Parts: sequence; structure tokens; C-alpha cells
Amino acid sequence: MSVFARFAPRLQQAIVARLGWSSLRPVQEDAGEAILGGMNAVVLAPTAGGKTEASMFPALSGMVEDQPTAVGAIYVAPIKALLNNQSDRLGLYTEMVGLRHFVWHGDTTDHERRQFLREPAELLMTTPESLEVMLASPRIDAKLLFGDLRVVIIDEIHAVAGTDRGAHLMSVLERIARLSRHDVQRIGLSATVGNPDVILRWLQGTSQRPGKVVDPPRAPGKRQLLVVHRPDLTEIAQDAARMAKGTKSLFFCQSRATTEAVAEQMRREGTAVFVHHSAVSKEERQLAEELFHRGSDACIVCTSTLELGIDVGDLDRVLQADSPDTVGAFLQRMGRTGRRAGQVANTTFFCQTDETVLQAIALIELAKSGWVESVEINDRCWPVLLHQLLAMSLANDGISAEAAWAHLSQVPDFRGIQRTEFDRLVAWMVSDGSLVLASGRLVLGAKAEKRFGRRNFMDLFAVFSSPQSYTVQTQAGQPLGSLNQAFVDRLVEQVSCFLLGGRAWAVLQVQHGDRRILVEPAPRGRQPTWGGYLPQFLSHAVCRKILDVLTSQDAYGYLRPEAAALLDQRREAMQRFLKPVCGGIQAVEDEFLWWTFAGGRINSTLRYALSAIGRDWSITPDNYHLKVRGQSLDEHRFLSVLTELSHREFWENERLWEEVAHSLPSYRLSKFQPLMPTWVEREMLAAYLLDVPGAQRWASSANGNVGGKDAQMRVVAGIDG
Repeated sequence: MSVFARFAPRLQQAIVARLGWSSLRPVQEDAGEAILGGMNAVVLAPTAGGKTEASMFPALSGMVEDQPTAVGAIYVAPIKALLNNQSDRLGLYTEMVGLRHFVWHGDTTDHERRQFLREPAELLMTTPESLEVMLASPRIDAKLLFGDLRVVIIDEIHAVAGTDRGAHLMSVLERIARLSRHDVQRIGLSATVGNPDVILRWLQGTSQRPGKVVDPPRAPGKRQLLVVHRPDLTEIAQDAARMAKGTKSLFFCQSRATTEAVAEQMRREGTAVFVHHSAVSKEERQLAEELFHRGSDACIVCTSTLELGIDVGDLDRVLQADSPDTVGAFLQRMGRTGRRAGQVANTTFFCQTDETVLQAIALIELAKSGWVESVEINDRCWPVLLHQLLAMSLANDGISAEAAWAHLSQVPDFRGIQRTEFDRLVAWMVSDGSLVLASGRLVLGAKAEKRFGRRNFMDLFAVFSSPQSYTVQTQAGQPLGSLNQAFVDRLVEQVSCFLLGGRAWAVLQVQHGDRRILVEPAPRGRQPTWGGYLPQFLSHAVCRKILDVLTSQDAYGYLRPEAAALLDQRREAMQRFLKPVCGGIQAVEDEFLWWTFAGGRINSTLRYALSAIGRDWSITPDNYHLKVRGQSLDEHRFLSVLTELSHREFWENERLWEEVAHSLPSYRLSKFQPLMPTWVEREMLAAYLLDVPGAQRWASSANGNVGGKDAQMRVVAGIDG
């Protein structure tokens, strides 16, 4: 029996009569089989591949046959824009079977919310943060609202799994699941993820249902790829304007500054351009989406805000300034095209530097091989554990430590934290004033209330997706632009630098009260490769693929002549010292360049490893190499140090890595850092900046051993280009 025949008769009739469908797609058949069979599921399909219907139709069928008393299904999206974009579509599906839907997020009015609470819709569309608000609100009977909840559908699950927002979502989901009389079914939707089995185990949490990854075979499709080298942004915009003429296109940029500059130049070329990034107002973004959806000759210049599944209609082209950092992002963006019959999915990269040309090649070649990044699940997610302690202590007049642990210890993202560590954290927060122990219950303390109590604690609830922006200005009061909350949360006064308007600025003071950031021009000495910036790491896999590209003689048909010539030049300049797999070492004047191509976190770890041995050396890492300077630096000394790195005992020296953790710069990774004990903050920073096991594997492996045993590896003097 087909899945369609198992749907409720009313849903079958609506699909045929209202949608005009004569059959289901393979992903909808396979997902329907699993979901109707009561399984938790991760459903994989390309963008516009039918994932939403694959999950929603079985959920609607169940609610038609047995109508819930309140909310029966929750659709969770990582961003409000995706909720708004899906509202009409899911509203049609619910309406055509006699059910209702409601969208609840930060822009939903109080009147609309009160109306929903009086008469709840069967399908609730919301964000993780809004679910938290519902649980904390004293005027919402959460048990009544979610007591008959059957299913939760999480769209774009790859965008939240393994992140603080994902840990927050899982904690909130577990709290809601305990209110329902059902074992709430969990469904995740994604187009690109390298380890769906891991995502499924994470998603299942405490659910006892069996699980299944739904990933039907995909017919290989044609791809139209082009990598162009244009060193000047004006040239890029002019080329893009010519290519976009007469088409609907998205032009992805890696920064807001590039977005604005490209858009302005394309307008001068006569292109109808809309701008879409986080600093653009909500109204402007929505207008851009609507006008673009209806038009046929226009380009939206955007950052990653349009990377997720927001529907702006059928696209002809995807353009990319430079290169995204991951294969997943590249596939998501390219997947916005090729939806119409006879259309080919495509991406054109406009690269300003040889580095971004190499990065684009690496992403394309990895994607062609079928590789995509896996999601790493962090089971010691301290920032969200702390956040959830605060949130639960705010709700229901506090919570006992025992009840808090009973919940938090069940969340996958906290399972690596031991009870003794949890008790130590609670004791610290009580002594520090973030929590107060009153009659055996933890309630919010004065320190946390002062920091997060503004606007009825919305700063606490909106911590992962706050829409506020901060004005950036000089000490003299000259306005320079704005930064969004998520970026500001990572800034550290007197340490951080950032780019705005094409210039580097050093942070003097962050004034949360009036949302201002005072800055001064960053001195040259504060701008090494990473310097005061929060490092943006490329993965080990992407960097190793770049090494493969440089040490091979392969030709790539998608390179324009000027990009191909640039690749040839880099190969010729580096062939004297680069070896396949292990990289190479280059002497340049008074410094050594150790070309590891190991990725940002491993190179950051190697930096501290080298510093521990050559203590008078100055070492600056990036994603591809380490730059080493020092008085006692010579070829013999350097190679002998690298030999030491191949010894297992070096990496198992716990005291050494404790000292390294103490020495890490105080990057701001979370809004909750000021409330963390030092030992938690150090661990969190080390987890972000270091990969000790990965560095040990790299340094100790036969291919990675660049010490004395590897006769191929020698320091080569000189540099060309």
C-alpha cells in the first residue's frame, strides 16, 4: 500500500483537489512510511526537494483522524524569516484539511498571542526562544497548551545541531515533552549534513521511539560552475551586473561591508538590486523578498541570511563573492537554483585573491566527491547549561537543584557534565550572586537580574537571536555604522578588533545601556593574521584539499583563464618546498613559515605546542601555516622541535595543557561569560580555540611527522610572491 493511501481521506482529497498532485516524491514516500510508523526521523533532500511536505502531511493526517485538544504539532525554524516565509504554505496545508496554524515569534503582537492562547491552533510555528518564553510566562498554562502535543518538526536542523542554539532547543524540547501525555515524535529536516545518524541520535533525546534516517537515492544532476578571478570589487560588481541582467539571481557576500559596496556598484550599472543582511531592517528585508519574488530581472545581494530555505521563487543564478567557508554552505547556496525543469543548478565564484580561488576549488572538489561537513555535538555545552539554570530559576518561582539536574542531565548537549561539576557550578553562581538559594529552591539573583532583567527579561530569552543592533562610533562621536547583537556578544573591551567600512577598529568600550560601541582605529601592531579578531577557522578537510590542489597537476575546467593562471603561479611558487600530504617549511628572511594546511584549530593548537618548547619564539597561526620568529631559531633547532611534537608523551602532558588553557586570550564566546567561573570559561575557550587530539594525530602520523624520520622534509630558503 502506498503512503498516500494511508493518509486520512480528507488529506488525500485535498492533495489532489487543492494541490493538483498525482503522486508523491520518493522522499515523501520514504518519510511518510517512517513517520506514520511512529519513528523519529531525520529527512534529507535537496533544497525544494519536498522535505516540508514529507514531514507535514503525515503529521496533518494524524491530527485530522484524531484532532488534538490544543497544540498537536510544532514546527520550529532557526530564524523568524523562515517562519514568515513558510506561513502561507503551511497555512494552506492546515486550512485545506480544516485545521489552523499560528506563527509565534518576537514580532507577534500581544493581541494575537492572547487570541491564540484562548483558542490554540493545532499547528504552532515558532522559534526555540519563543518556546522558552511560553514556558516561563506565568499567564500561559503550558501543561494545557502542550498536553496533547504529538510531533515536533525542526527545519534546517543542520543549522542548529552542535551549536548553543541547538543545545537550547533540545533543553526546551525536553521540558515541553514532559508536559505531553505522548512520547513526542521528533523530525529533523536538512539538505546538507555529513553525519545524519549522529544528528538523529542527538534529536531523539529521551524519546523511546525507534529512529530512521530518510535519505532516498538522488539522481545526479548537472552543475554549472565557474571560478573567476577579479582583484577589484568594482570589477566584480560590473561582471556580476552583466551576468545578472535579465535573470533573477542571488549574490552571496561574506560580509555586510562587501554586500553594501557590491550593491551600490551594481545599481550604478543599472541592475535592480535589493540588499538583505542582518543590519537591514526587517521591513526592508521583507520588501526585498516580496518584490524579488514577483520580479524577473533583479538581484538580491545578501550575506548568509538567505542561505537557509527562505523561498524567493525560482532563481536563475547564484553568484558568490570570494568563497564560503564550508561545503555545506556552498551546497545550500547552489541548491537555490536548478529547481525548474530544464534548469541547471549553478554557482559563479568571483574571487579577489589567490587564496579564495584555492578555497573555491577545494569546496567544489570536495562536493564533487560527495563529502560534506559532519556536525560535532558538544556534550559539555556550559553556556546553555548556565542559561537554562537561569531560565528555570526565573520560571515557576524557582527550581530545586535536584529537579534542575534531573532535567539537564537528560539533555544530550549536557550529558558529558558530571553531577559533581554541576553542583560546583551552582555553588559558584550562588556565591557570585547570579542565583539565590531560598527555601531549597534556586531563584534568580541580583547579579543576573541586573544583567538580563531589562524589558521583562527579554535579554535573557533572546540571547541567541536578539534582533537589536549596536551603534559604532569613535570617542569623538563620529558614527561609523552598526553591529548586530550576536557579533557584539563576542567583543572584549581593550582586546577585540573588527572590520567596518573597510577599516579595522579596536574596541575601547561596549555600552550595553544605550547600545553603543566606542572604538579607535586599530594600530598596525594589533593586526596580525588573527590578532585581536575572534579566529574564523577553516576545517582540516578544506585546508588539506587546498594542499592537494597545490601539489597536483590537475586542471579544473570551471576555472576562467585568469583564475587558472593564478593557480599555476601559486603551484610554481610553492612547488620547491610543498610536499603532498605533509606540507612544507620555508625560510623567509628572519622567520620560518610552516605550511601545515591542517586547519585553523589544529594550527592554533600547534602554536601553543611550539611555544611550550621554543619559549622565546613568536608564533602567529592561520588556517594554512604558522609564522615562527625567534632569537634561537635555526633549521636544526626548528626541526628538532618538530620531532618532539611527534612524541605521544608531549601531548599527554596534562600540566602543560592546563597551563595553555590558563594562557588563552579572553575572547568573548558567549553572553554568559561574565557569569561563569574561571574554570568553566577556560574550558569553553579551549574547546573553541584548540583541538589537542587532532593536533596530536596530525603531528604523530607517518604523513604528518615532519621531524627527523621524514627525510623528505627540509627547510627551503627564499620565497617568490
